[in-house]
Amino acid sequence: MGEVGRSRRAALAVAVALAVLVGAGCDVLPPAPPGGTAADCRDIAWGSGTKAFPRMSTSPITGVRAGRHHCFDRVVVDLASPPAGGWNVQYGPVAEPGTGDPVPVRGGASIEVIVRAPTHTGEGTPTFTPADPDELVPVGGYQTLRQAVFVGTFEGQSTFGLGVRARLPFRVFAIEEAGRARLVVDVAHRWP
Repeated sequence: MGEVGRSRRAALAVAVALAVLVGAGCDVLPPAPPGGTAADCRDIAWGSGTKAFPRMSTSPITGVRAGRHHCFDRVVVDLASPPAGGWNVQYGPVAEPGTGDPVPVRGGASIEVIVRAPTHTGEGTPTFTPADPDELVPVGGYQTLRQAVFVGTFEGQSTFGLGVRARLPFRVFAIEEAGRARLVVDVAHRWP
């Protein structure tokens, strides 16, 4: 077998390994190089299906913020301490907790984010009271996000709605470090 044949076999082996990782739902995003272009974002393999983690947390939500990144827009839900609550994040209508009534959000698609954590202490003291629940964080000028709303808390779970430009890949994960906990939702700017 010549050098060209070995190179092709090596390239095929790498392609098969990547396909296995993508098929397994691997949420790997390499950092974008400084001054990179949209072509650098082709490695996003998150998908647009439901993402869920069933853990409940009594650590209350204390804030929500958003940020723009090279390949995605990000929403972060801050909790008072670990453990971070679990989640159920999916495309479809955003529903009022307890009633199921639809909650409209701006954009071509909507993402319902249920965080399995309350917005008050165990004694009932509120820890998260946004000034404007319908405009939770400013997202003007974002490439993907169109609106973030706080819908409410019911039975220890808090619901948020994200209005996005279109149905795009997203990922969800928790970070627990230095006595803090965060739930992160990243929504890609485009399909790879």
